[in-house]
Amino acid sequence: RRPLGMSYFGMGAMTAASPAIADLRSDTVTRPSAGMLAAMMAAPVGDDVWGDDPSVNELQRVTAAMFGLPAALFFPSGTMANQCAIKVHTQPGDELICSDSAHIYCYEGGGIAFNSGVQARTVPGDSQGRVTAAQVASALNADDQHYPRSSLVCLENTTNRGGGALYSLDTMKEVAVLCKSKGLKLHLDGARLFNALVASRQVATHANGAPPMSAYTAQDMGGLFDSISICLSKGLGCPVGSVLLGSEVFIAKARRIRKVLGGGMRQSGFLAAAGLYALQHNVERLNEDHRRAQLLSATLLGLVPCGFIKSVAPVSTNIVIFCVGDHYEPEAVSKALAQQGVLISGMGGRLLRMVTHLDVTDAQVERACVAIAGLPTLMGGC
Repeated sequence: RRPLGMSYFGMGAMTAASPAIADLRSDTVTRPSAGMLAAMMAAPVGDDVWGDDPSVNELQRVTAAMFGLPAALFFPSGTMANQCAIKVHTQPGDELICSDSAHIYCYEGGGIAFNSGVQARTVPGDSQGRVTAAQVASALNADDQHYPRSSLVCLENTTNRGGGALYSLDTMKEVAVLCKSKGLKLHLDGARLFNALVASRQVATHANGAPPMSAYTAQDMGGLFDSISICLSKGLGCPVGSVLLGSEVFIAKARRIRKVLGGGMRQSGFLAAAGLYALQHNVERLNEDHRRAQLLSATLLGLVPCGFIKSVAPVSTNIVIFCVGDHYEPEAVSKALAQQGVLISGMGGRLLRMVTHLDVTDAQVERACVAIAGLPTLMGGC
């Protein structure tokens, strides 16, 4: 099952730069704060391709230490970091295993095949895109020349298409144990991993009423995965950048692949300084984004009984995904909200998405909730 692509509706002549607009399309739309800009402008820089940009080196040192891994490498984008990790971990003709809604499979332009000559064995995630060790085990190929070699497993935490759901520590441990026993590498697409780390301390129960989820830390993640990519330009609010973490041997190989992919940047310390600022100032505040997402979810749930909204995915972090009722068109809903200064995105089919972030205020969320609650009257429903 290949999900349909993401789309943006209703922009028209509106500009998302206006402070009156609640831009909930993605957490990638944030702009550097005054403090972040000051840190960028004050950054000492060098030439990172030569390895002598002090700000990049410091960002790599800080992130590696944070996750308890030996080395790190700064990248222009999360897609490049993920694709580089896949390339390092695999050989052409291999097979990787991931969720059928994984970002690396759905939203990275076919890079698994294009960059690495690897095919993907997808397994159906749960309702929020998470897979289990048992599912991974069932997808492994036998050691037979007729089959591609199973060599890599990729998890995504939090899940994008799954509505910002986080994995439990127990599930990740089980997958890691399986991979180690079978000689597989394990990569984590942690584009929104900091959302997961913060939320794991707050989640009281799973959606199905299971016992409380155990909190986990960056060090826990570093002890489970062979490589981790973390994005700085989503919830952390940087203009550009991701970091790939792993062993010294892995990162040495990744540096060569990054160069081949065109990812070697020169005075990139200006961008790395934004990452250092974000790690210091913008992690714990992610709770605010999660709280605001809950307010949006509650408003949408209020429209389920009358049929205007068909369903709302459980919300654990900053992503709210909902399904429009059968008698309404998703694009029309998005355009109606855009006309009231609320921008959202489409996730394919009848699914729409809202994402909170540091540039969305309480007042903007309140405005969005009022606009959402008024949709049935505006569009002739309920």
